[in-house]
Amino acid sequence: MVSKVLSLGLALLLVAAGMPAFAQQTPAPAPAAQPRTDRPPQANGANPAAVAPAAAPAAVPWSSLSSRQQQLLSQFGDKWSSLPPARQQALAHGSDRWLNMSPEQKNSATQRFQRWRQLPPEQRRTLRDRWERFRSLPSDQQAGVRENFRKFRSLPPERRKMLRQRWQNASPAERQRMLQNLRERRMQQRRIPNRP
Repeated sequence: MVSKVLSLGLALLLVAAGMPAFAQQTPAPAPAAQPRTDRPPQANGANPAAVAPAAAPAAVPWSSLSSRQQQLLSQFGDKWSSLPPARQQALAHGSDRWLNMSPEQKNSATQRFQRWRQLPPEQRRTLRDRWERFRSLPSDQQAGVRENFRKFRSLPPERRKMLRQRWQNASPAERQRMLQNLRERRMQQRRIPNRP
């Protein structure tokens, strides 16, 4: 039974390393030992618009993993040092995240993983692309996307269905107008202070 749970946990970790099926989870903070590479330090007089390429991911030594992580990732133990550093980081982060989930969170993640595996390959590819686009957004825009998703999820089912159909039936030009109208409404809401 433990082996089955570990195998499932490992499968979840592999998918959690960047799959949209896990986007609903609030991401765990990056380990403190990992330096931020998305904003390289600027030398005096450097052009802030000229962004240096991100540093290559650092390898994660097997010995730096907790005993629980090593147990969860045991099938990688013999070949850990031959894994690419980015893969090591993803597995280390994912194993830490999995081990810190409550039983309810693990159950929810398991269900999402099962739904993910049942999707056709083309739909998985589309979702991966969308996830990568989301991850490339600045953090404030990611927060906005998450907030919009929470608002959408709180709508009654019939309203969500109507909005989905309206969006799917809209032409690209109509979609652009819808987005522009939404932006304008938000700007007006920001200008008008909330009154009790």
